[in-house]
Amino acid sequence: MYKLLTIALAVCAAELSSGYSQEKKATPNIIYILLDDAGYGDFSCYGQRLFKTPNIDRLAKEGMKFTQHYSGSTVCAPTRCVLMTGVHTGHSFVRGNREVEPEGQSPMPADIVTIPRLLKSAGYMTGAFGKWGLGAPGSTSDPMEHFDAFFGYNCQRLAHNYYPDHLWKNRERVELDGKTHTSQPIADEALNFIRESKDNPFFAYVPITAPHAAMHAVAKFQAPYDKKFSEYAEKIGKYSGPDVKNPIAAFAGMMAEVDFQVGQILDLVKELGIDENTLIMLTSDNGPHKEGGHNPDFFDSNGPWRGHKRDLSEGGIRTALLARWPGTIQAGSVTDHLSAHWDMLPTFCELAGSKIPANIDGNSIVPTLTSKGAQKQHEYLYWEFYEGGGKKAVRFGDWKGIQLGIGKNPNAPIAIYRLTDDPGEQNDLSAIYPEIVEKVKGYFAESHTPSENWSFVSSGKNKKKKK
Repeated sequence: MYKLLTIALAVCAAELSSGYSQEKKATPNIIYILLDDAGYGDFSCYGQRLFKTPNIDRLAKEGMKFTQHYSGSTVCAPTRCVLMTGVHTGHSFVRGNREVEPEGQSPMPADIVTIPRLLKSAGYMTGAFGKWGLGAPGSTSDPMEHFDAFFGYNCQRLAHNYYPDHLWKNRERVELDGKTHTSQPIADEALNFIRESKDNPFFAYVPITAPHAAMHAVAKFQAPYDKKFSEYAEKIGKYSGPDVKNPIAAFAGMMAEVDFQVGQILDLVKELGIDENTLIMLTSDNGPHKEGGHNPDFFDSNGPWRGHKRDLSEGGIRTALLARWPGTIQAGSVTDHLSAHWDMLPTFCELAGSKIPANIDGNSIVPTLTSKGAQKQHEYLYWEFYEGGGKKAVRFGDWKGIQLGIGKNPNAPIAIYRLTDDPGEQNDLSAIYPEIVEKVKGYFAESHTPSENWSFVSSGKNKKKKK
């Protein structure tokens, strides 16, 4: 088999080969912020005009902005698996959202290689704060099987509601009153972890829940937008938990709170004196959603791209990526380097001086971040997705290929788009460039490893399971 994801750590790693020179006294701290369902256009530094994200914009102003970065998948769980394991969805263990009852998602194998496990072996403290979605409480991939500390939602389904009756702290269930908004308590735990780990290298994974699902904004952040978007005052957004009045204003309020919390992190690393030895990255898990009363078209949340969450068109998978590391990353820089979530594992391993596992799909982007050494390029990026009839997509050079309806027809037609001329993927050029279609077929064939857990033709395998 082309990929073996469950090889034990001790035998799967290959020697690190990199151009990164660790000139600093210590390996860098890494803070990786993953928003939930924030679109490419949901940040003012990427073109958002209806609200501002000044602290997030600081990451761009003081660091690097990526314009061709892609998510691991177009929904939550597979993106997180891709991120954690460094392989795309043609090889990953989790390729879709699969629930277990009463709480959680299907687990990854007990011996799977992940970013926190690799960084812990390199001497890092590791913590995750927000939404996990890769293994139910007590399962083989409970977050505490990977991280030193965890606080937040184990289950992505329960994370639809910002007023739950419980969260998890490490392995303990923390009871709540159902009236406490969870965003700042989770942020506070992340800040505490950073504060307590400042004297040692640390990896803080911050997969915050906003702006996913229910438009549950904290009142003080929503209030300015209630006035700005007063014509939507009677609009009601329904999802899990309490209904929301004026979900248009609530979405802007949620983004305002996310921006505030990014500012808290920026202020803290400066206060602690670790600013110049801390890499902060911010991205999103997929494109914008259309749930809970959120209207992504109103905000132009997908920017210039077509599609939303659950699509493999650009709007579903192209996402923002910002990286800030004072003194190492050039301030105000912009890169069009083609990259994806599966590049994070080798990037973090290289920075930590850890061994990079063999048989992954990611490339380290350290040369791009540091402007040192030769950057390895992807020949192509690949996705597969099992909802909506089954879909595949590939990005290579200026081209994008998409195949839909695979579940009913494995030989369904392939559409191709030249993104430089057609960023909205409006003009299918497959009839004009059959040689490009053949290249796409080749990429599809070499990228897909069959899985006993995921099948395009048998939707029954992808249904909800009991714990």
